[in-house]
Amino acid sequence: MVKNLRVLCLHGFRTSGSFLQKQISRWDSSITEKLDMCFLDGPYPAQGKSEIEAIFPAPYFEWFQFEKDFTEYTNLDKAFAFIVDYMEKNGPFDGLLGFSQGATLSAALVGYQRKGLMLKNHPPVRFIISISGSKFRDPEMCEILYSPPIKCPTVHLIGAKDWLKLPGEELMQAFENPLLIAHPQGHLVPRLDKEAVGILNGFLESLMKEESAEKLENGNMFHRFISDESAEIGQSQVSDNCSKKEMASI
Repeated sequence: MVKNLRVLCLHGFRTSGSFLQKQISRWDSSITEKLDMCFLDGPYPAQGKSEIEAIFPAPYFEWFQFEKDFTEYTNLDKAFAFIVDYMEKNGPFDGLLGFSQGATLSAALVGYQRKGLMLKNHPPVRFIISISGSKFRDPEMCEILYSPPIKCPTVHLIGAKDWLKLPGEELMQAFENPLLIAHPQGHLVPRLDKEAVGILNGFLESLMKEESAEKLENGNMFHRFISDESAEIGQSQVSDNCSKKEMASI
């Protein structure tokens, strides 16, 4: 039986896990039924007005704070530590899904993990679904995170009217062989048309088949190991019996 993919979902700036869950729930059931999703709230209460106040109730959260040019950050290290601690205590998670600031964090977490700097006690994250993400702009972080391109399967949802369209494309280029789902909307979790549903389903199905193949191979290796061990034990018993018969005939 093919197991669902377990995914940790990270919301955007000054929203919440519940709001992201509501947005994702609008996706086609053929996608969501493949995922066991966990929606985490950021560690800090929103320190200012939320853009979703008119459409979704509080509380709202943020992961960290930043300067206008997005090159200086406050509490970012604590945000990483918060997510890493959650993943290592409640995982393992197959993948990460993030919107906006959550997508930026997801990409960075995997970049750091591939360099052996974070998530040391968690299996390698197998994939990312990035929605309206962007790169961190601190030069030192960029040098560590995005060069060379990160080896992790990714699908990037980027809107034609999104104010983060260009930064989203820059983030996409920070990964090896990224997959793009372009949509005509703005900075939001989009409704997916038939083509987008097909692309995302294909992406997820390939990961699920890959996991099943790995488990089958591991099972075959274990079976071969047990068979070899049994054969060696049987041969040893035959040798012992032969030796006893030879001794008896002397």
